[in-house]
Amino acid sequence: MRRGTYQRKRLTDDKLYLINEVSRIVNLSQKRIREYEKEGFIKPIRESSTNNRLYSEFDIAQIQRLNTLIHESGFTVAGLKSLLVLAPCWNIFDCQVKEQCAAYQLPWRPCYEVREYRETACNGPCERCAVFLNRNIPKEKVLVQHPFEP
Repeated sequence: MRRGTYQRKRLTDDKLYLINEVSRIVNLSQKRIREYEKEGFIKPIRESSTNNRLYSEFDIAQIQRLNTLIHESGFTVAGLKSLLVLAPCWNIFDCQVKEQCAAYQLPWRPCYEVREYRETACNGPCERCAVFLNRNIPKEKVLVQHPFEP
């Protein structure tokens, strides 16, 4: 069996997608998806032998929601980064089962902290979530008033 054939089968079994497949699924260019990665919104898995980006269903859902926030809700990249630092995950990602989630019940704590001791509704890996990836941005930096505002 050729290496490429085996690799494709393995990717399908694990429900991981290459960037060209994700691009078609979410209707975004590969360049835009890479920009989301560069901005710290997503963190795809890297295949060790080829360094290809591999995306899970969770990653695809994050890309779709981020794209909606930027292109339909009108957030800038900077505004979205601020939102990720300040707003609870269930609000950002429009969670349909938020009332059942421990992160919703403890909104003053970030979801990745709540998840350390209570189960949350999100089944995605924290280390690849946009909220977690932007956790080190100081809230004070986000809350600074713009110099041109009264």
